[in-house]
This record gives sequence, structure tokens and C-alpha cells, in this order.
Amino acid sequence: MPYIHQYSNEEATGAVKRELDAAQQRAGRVWNIVRIMSQNGTVMRESMHLYGAIMHGESPLTRAQREMLATVVSSLNHCVY
Repeated sequence: MPYIHQYSNEEATGAVKRELDAAQQRAGRVWNIVRIMSQNGTVMRESMHLYGAIMHGESPLTRAQREMLATVVSSLNHCVY
């Protein structure tokens, strides 16, 4: 299995630190899907913007439907997070 270094909140600096802190505030923890992007603060920020648009933006789907689709796709992909 490949190994990708994931920065801890304590060792992160700059944009990565800001994004990890924001993730901590949003969810009370930093989920693995966010932490795996800790190599690049810009990628973390833009990924969170995309997630926000998909899950909270205008859509013909309800929030519950979007969450259910995400859960089903994750399960089919054997995603552990």
C-alpha cells in the first residue's frame, strides 16, 4: 500500500495549517479525506470549496439525497472514510 505523509495539526504551517484548523472547527476533528490532502494547502482549500458547492449549493437534490449518494458511492468503492 502506498504511503502518503499526512501532516499533523502541530507540524502544519501556512495554508495547510489554516485548512486543518478550519476543518477542525467545522467538524470537531480532521477527517482522513481532508488530512490526506495535507501535502498541498491550495488543494485542500479548493477541495473544500468544491465539497461545499456540491453538498450545500443549489441543486434539484435535497441534502439528504446528496448524503445518501455519497454514502452509496463510498460503499461501492470500498472507501474506509
